[in-house]
Amino acid sequence: MTMIRVTLLTVTLLLLGVIATVAQSKKPHIVFVIGDEEYRSEESMPMLGQLVHRELGARISLCYPLDDKGVINPNINNNIGGLEALKTADLMVIFARWRELPKEQAKWITDYAESGKPMVGFRTATHTFMYKTDSSMAYLNNYWPASVFGQQWIVHHGHFDDGKNPLTSVYVKPGSSTPILNGFQPFQAYSWLYHVDGGDWKLNGDCVPFLEGKSLKSKHEMEGKLDKFPITQPVAWTKSYTGKRGKTARVFFTTLGHPYDFKDVSMRKLALNGIYWALGLEKRIPKNGVNATFVEPYEPNNSGFGERFKPNRRPLVIKN
Repeated sequence: MTMIRVTLLTVTLLLLGVIATVAQSKKPHIVFVIGDEEYRSEESMPMLGQLVHRELGARISLCYPLDDKGVINPNINNNIGGLEALKTADLMVIFARWRELPKEQAKWITDYAESGKPMVGFRTATHTFMYKTDSSMAYLNNYWPASVFGQQWIVHHGHFDDGKNPLTSVYVKPGSSTPILNGFQPFQAYSWLYHVDGGDWKLNGDCVPFLEGKSLKSKHEMEGKLDKFPITQPVAWTKSYTGKRGKTARVFFTTLGHPYDFKDVSMRKLALNGIYWALGLEKRIPKNGVNATFVEPYEPNNSGFGERFKPNRRPLVIKN
């Protein structure tokens, strides 16, 4: 009888081990929501998608702003194709700016945020939406990003020599410890520094900043306004988001995201490590960070408005 119990226990443990292995080996579905007309997210996010696909075997869906011919056009702010992929997503990565999406498209994004599944946001996700006339959607302009990602759009320290010289020194906040920092080294970013904390503003919720940025050239310093807009700001943090359904999601956010930032291996490691962390895979982040060598050459256009993006490009499909 004792032998039977031992055998049953052994079989049970083996089965639990198999189940755990299967769960760990599940290929996550990661959906990139792309919709930004300034920072070439239509180039940086597919590059990240390729890296995550290679390193994690993840299934990748890339949702771009598209014209009526299916061509990528970041200046189209009322259409992001393929958002229904969020229905089966395990992670939403969003880099969007002042979109005025149809309600059914916005609902894919907001429903996902309420699901309790993880999210990663870059830079302009602090102002993902901008509804100027529809009062029923206006809560998405400021309240939603502040609640989900930790802050809304406020102001930055100035563009200056965009793309010619770095504008922000990025370094580890003293005392910080997180596997997202594995392999990270301080670097100088081309992103001009966003104001998110200090003066009349504070980060929302349970944000835990672990990277800071110091503006290398600040209009607020020139105007004597550093009491309102300090020259040092958090540039990356983790937090949680609990929506109306009571489900809590992991969130990683960074205000960095200039297209040239991603040329620096530390920026790519930050992004990839953050994705792993959001998915609950922090134990799988190597001590030197996730492998961030490019899959293909990455030569993005500079940031800027108007026709600065590469024309006549069709969506990249990452074969899963």
